[in-house]
Amino acid sequence: MLRRDWYHDDAPASRFQANAGRFYRAGGLLMRNPLAVLGGAIILLLVLTAAFAPWIAPYSAVGQDLSARLLPPSAQHWMGTDELGRDILSRVIYGARITLMIVALVAVISAPLGLIIGAVSGYFGGLVDKVLMGITDVFLSMPKLILALAFVAALGPGIENAIIAIAITAWPAYARIARAETLTFCQADFIGATRLLGASHGRIILRHVLPLCTSSMIVRVTLDMAGIILTAAGLGFLGLGAQPPLPEWGAMISRGRVFILDQWWVATMPGFAIILVSLGFCFLGDGLRDVLDPKQGGKS
Repeated sequence: MLRRDWYHDDAPASRFQANAGRFYRAGGLLMRNPLAVLGGAIILLLVLTAAFAPWIAPYSAVGQDLSARLLPPSAQHWMGTDELGRDILSRVIYGARITLMIVALVAVISAPLGLIIGAVSGYFGGLVDKVLMGITDVFLSMPKLILALAFVAALGPGIENAIIAIAITAWPAYARIARAETLTFCQADFIGATRLLGASHGRIILRHVLPLCTSSMIVRVTLDMAGIILTAAGLGFLGLGAQPPLPEWGAMISRGRVFILDQWWVATMPGFAIILVSLGFCFLGDGLRDVLDPKQGGKS
């Protein structure tokens, strides 16, 4: 009881206690949302699968056995085998590593880039705002997948180039959100007081503006993970993402479409993995939006 009172203290004695209390309350609200809990469980399962793939996978992800090609799901091969006799379950498990790496790297590259551009644009306004938002609007005017295809075609096929291309197409949405958030409080009294104390523009943006934009950015990034996975799978399906023999889910579906009528499991199993992980990120993102949105939090 004392520990719970410490988290709910209305007058925290330190910044650590204030942050701990905020995360404690947010976690409590998140745990009350069954879909958010389900989404978090799916993402946790993805992370654990990627981390322990060598111990979980029953077979090699790239080892071929032509005598066992196109076997249906059975006790020996739970998801069947593909046209080269490779165990599909093992390839789906190892493919979780590639999927997790893609979404993590895209988020690490695009979210901070969009956050900084949007915050700078909203804070300074004027010509800076027009130039930065003009560039942002150019990227937003084109479909993400088409734009990613154009960049990959220019850079060349490969998982590294696919990550760069997806990140380039993802940052404009984050810039728009950060700009909108910045415009709501850039003229606030505490920003003016910070200026009077002699803080530089860079310090104000880094220490005050960016932290206030973080909550909405986390929600948007989580919701965008499903789109990032689908875009990466689309590039892999077209042969522009991860190259053989890497077990990337989109590439697995591409190779399995030839056998879709007779050996349905070759393309269906990685498709199920994409749908499951995408739903997990969507459920978790919806839950985080309800928790981190001040209006929703007030209703709770």
